Amino acid sequence: MTELSTDPRIERSRAAILHAALDHFAAQGYVGARLDDIALEARVSKKTIYNVFGDKEGLFRAVIGQALRTAEDYSARTAAALAGIESVEPQLRAAVLELAQAVLGGPVIRLRRLLIGELERFPGFGAEYYDRAPGLVMRTLAATLDGLAQRGRLRLADPALAAEHLAFLVMGAGIDRALFRAPGDAPPDPARIAADANAGFDAFLAAYARR
Repeated sequence: MTELSTDPRIERSRAAILHAALDHFAAQGYVGARLDDIALEARVSKKTIYNVFGDKEGLFRAVIGQALRTAEDYSARTAAALAGIESVEPQLRAAVLELAQAVLGGPVIRLRRLLIGELERFPGFGAEYYDRAPGLVMRTLAATLDGLAQRGRLRLADPALAAEHLAFLVMGAGIDRALFRAPGDAPPDPARIAADANAGFDAFLAAYARR
């Protein structure tokens, strides 16, 4: 990417381009995306895109880089919240329900669809995303479950496996539905997300709660 000064006008153009490009790449994929369309949506010239990002690949890498940083920031906040949990009810239930709403109702699915579609062209992004975002949450969730087990709240032998079970029970089916949703389909219903997450959490407790 071309290094430019921090002129506020350039920064505003850059932000507008990145916002428009994420939506466009997510809808069209890398191959189908057109810089002319992105420039039109961002209300800048095509030349501005070249000046700021170099070319289409440079823009795509910048889009994914920003999305990764956003996902990492959210995951770090989620991890910090999970690390402070001391009770299964209501703290752990509330945390995983909030996580399900954020993943299924926010921009996470759009980013995942984009990354999955371009893994062959940009293979490094998938592993980087998993490590910095969902991987961070899963590692922290495993540590949280281990701490609850140490305090006698849960019974489990493998915290990492238990974290995987919890995550998939709470939102695994919802992720599958969201990934295969057509562009014109209605977004997930928050009430459905909450109901499924609560049912999944109850199933987790049936397997792991200390009796």
